[in-house]
Amino acid sequence: MAEEWRRGEFLVSTDPASIDVEAVHRWLSEESYWVPGIPLDVVRRGVESSLNFGLYDGERQVGLARIISDYATFAYVCDVFVLEAYRGRGLGVWLMECVAQHPHLQGLRRWMLGTRDAHTLYEKTGFAPVAAPDRWMEKLDAGWAAKTS
Repeated sequence: MAEEWRRGEFLVSTDPASIDVEAVHRWLSEESYWVPGIPLDVVRRGVESSLNFGLYDGERQVGLARIISDYATFAYVCDVFVLEAYRGRGLGVWLMECVAQHPHLQGLRRWMLGTRDAHTLYEKTGFAPVAAPDRWMEKLDAGWAAKTS
């Protein structure tokens, strides 16, 4: 069953049928710094395999937070965005608060995310720099790494 939160005219919903994959693809491929040019089929597969929190103004999708999780110990937050015209209203923080309230994401040992420029937003919802960065490693696909550096 989908979860929903309302704030004035805005809605956050986890209903998979509400996600406008084309709008998400358009923003990620044209506006994001982390996946410029990402193919539509990759966005579609990611959305289909994740817990998605769509942010809506009426019927229009104006933001997203995508969560990859085992629902037991770990969650990775990715592809978070709010359209430029909707920024400055606290919607990004509210979106992340909705993520944190989801019943299937309670009691997890660790949440992770990566950001280049939104540290302050995520700090408002409990995120902090990695406590032991010497313990973490990553493996990057050379093709993706070249596009997002």
